[in-house]
Amino acid sequence: MNVRIEESWHNALADQWELPYFKSLTDFVRAQYAATTVYPPASKIFAAFDACPFDKVKVVILGQDPYHGPGQANGLCFSVNPGVPFPPSLVNIFKEVSSDTGASCPPDGDLSRWARQGVFLLNSVLTVEQGHAASHASHGWETLTDAAIMALSARREHIVFLLWGNYAINKGRLIDRNRHLVLSSVHPSPLSAHRGFFGNKHFSQANAYLQAHNLAPIQW
Repeated sequence: MNVRIEESWHNALADQWELPYFKSLTDFVRAQYAATTVYPPASKIFAAFDACPFDKVKVVILGQDPYHGPGQANGLCFSVNPGVPFPPSLVNIFKEVSSDTGASCPPDGDLSRWARQGVFLLNSVLTVEQGHAASHASHGWETLTDAAIMALSARREHIVFLLWGNYAINKGRLIDRNRHLVLSSVHPSPLSAHRGFFGNKHFSQANAYLQAHNLAPIQW
């Protein structure tokens, strides 16, 4: 099928595009976009892949599914476009970045500046119906994004995986910890951040690991 996704990722996931589940997923997603309001905009479904080619990935941050409020989701997990108020979890992410690295809070919540440096901002589910969190779960997206994680684990080395919250932590089973660094904590949500996200120092730890393997650190 003609999947519009960055070329290196298209090749890395080549064994997925013709599988029956992906055809079913495509039919479901197209029907949903035709019938109701779905986020992100269709052109941004694969934005995380397009912004961070397979061979450029240095850090993976895993989210669950896109923001389901109007104007929020832009295809990168936890990210919002300039001018959109910061969602609570993103506020807490920036607080920890500041506490951990000394970086000041940025003027907007657009994390494409991270993606351009090699941070793969992957949601496990890539689409969602407006106002209905997890509404597109269990329709096939997880199979595709698990395949992406496994491809990185098997074919790359020295990637830092940041797994926040139980949903993301459960994906740790897909990662070869002899080849990569896996850092996990509670989710940055206000419901849990004070139980171990604040103070986890994942951003400085990620940079220390990258530098130890002769890779440029991320300007968080």
